[in-house]
Amino acid sequence: MEKKTTEKTVREGLKKIEEGVVAGYKKIEEGVVAGYKKIETGAVEGYKKIETGAVEGFNKVNDKMIEKLFAKEGESVEDAKKRLSGESDESEKDEK
Repeated sequence: MEKKTTEKTVREGLKKIEEGVVAGYKKIEEGVVAGYKKIETGAVEGYKKIETGAVEGFNKVNDKMIEKLFAKEGESVEDAKKRLSGESDESEKDEK
């Protein structure tokens, strides 16, 4: 009888150890996943900041070029853009 009790106690002990190990692995998994999500979020946000900065910089340079090179006296940049796009539309029609 003593042997069966010992085996049962050992099995119960091993089951508790197994449950503890599984719970530990789950905590590790959750920590790793959370870490990767933070890295992913940081990378995406960083890329968006760089992209936004590049686009805004390009638009500023573009507007200055239109203002200095193509805008007529007293004409706004937006009006010059519309005029230029209208001229390019007309030239495309002429080519066809």
